[in-house]
Amino acid sequence: MARLALTATAIAPVGYTYAFVAAFNDAWSTMLWLLLGSTTLVVVCLWVLKTTRSTRAPAAERHRITTVEPADRENMAIMLLYLLPLFTADFGKLNWIMWIPTIAIFAFIAVTSHSYFFNPLLGAFGWHFYRVGTPQNVTNILITKRTIRKGDQTINGIELGDYVILETE
Repeated sequence: MARLALTATAIAPVGYTYAFVAAFNDAWSTMLWLLLGSTTLVVVCLWVLKTTRSTRAPAAERHRITTVEPADRENMAIMLLYLLPLFTADFGKLNWIMWIPTIAIFAFIAVTSHSYFFNPLLGAFGWHFYRVGTPQNVTNILITKRTIRKGDQTINGIELGDYVILETE
């Protein structure tokens, strides 16, 4: 569930961008549906993360980390996907035959790879993403609400999937 929620919110900015283009082309009902859908995806993701990391969540495991670095450095390609609809001035001229498969392929790649963790919208809500190393020389993505500046510590977290840990409270 968390993996799908993270992927859905990673795609939500595309909906916001299309809503912006729709508004400038007086396509108000399309704009409202896009805003409603994208906002729903964000709210569901925030709810899933909050519920998963709460004290009522399943027992978290202790994870020893040895190194830490920010994990949102490769965001330029994703940001370009978010901005592409702005290059079309007329909403009616958007090539939906191209855009829908492009977004679907992006979603498929994000959910089946280990790139779904990057989520710029969650950063606006105070979430941070780090690459953390373990004593076994495995690199994981850590999603947390706090700022981490040093390695060599132990955290409590729940594994959301392969190589992704959500720090618990």
